[in-house]
Amino acid sequence: MSTEQRPAGDRIESRPPAAELGTAELVKQASQQITELVRGELRLAAAEVKDKGARAGMGAGLLGGAGMVAAYGVAALLAAVIAALALVLPVWAAALIVSAVLFAVAAGLAITGRGKVTEAVPPTPDEAIESTKQDLAEIKQRTRR
Repeated sequence: MSTEQRPAGDRIESRPPAAELGTAELVKQASQQITELVRGELRLAAAEVKDKGARAGMGAGLLGGAGMVAAYGVAALLAAVIAALALVLPVWAAALIVSAVLFAVAAGLAITGRGKVTEAVPPTPDEAIESTKQDLAEIKQRTRR
């Protein structure tokens, strides 16, 4: 009777060849192997998600930094526009005109954004729910036949 060495987790077990095992033992081994495989896959998935999360976090931070620098750039550009208008108008009038234009743009964006949010509320998957209801109705109808 020969035995084969097989790793099981962190330990080495000595088992007889598969031909010498009964059905119950083979089913038990298959169950253990499937459990080990699933656990290994879950560990791999967790490690992959953690890695991707770290990369996404770094990317989000860089995008936030880019947005902040862009905001400073816009502020400098607005100062230049005010300075250019100040050549033909008083400085206070130039600043007032630029501010009015900015508030008008902000109002337009706010109205558009509010409309988009209203379309998305409530956040229920209406199409998926309706599709599931149709699937259940179809299953019920087919089981009655």
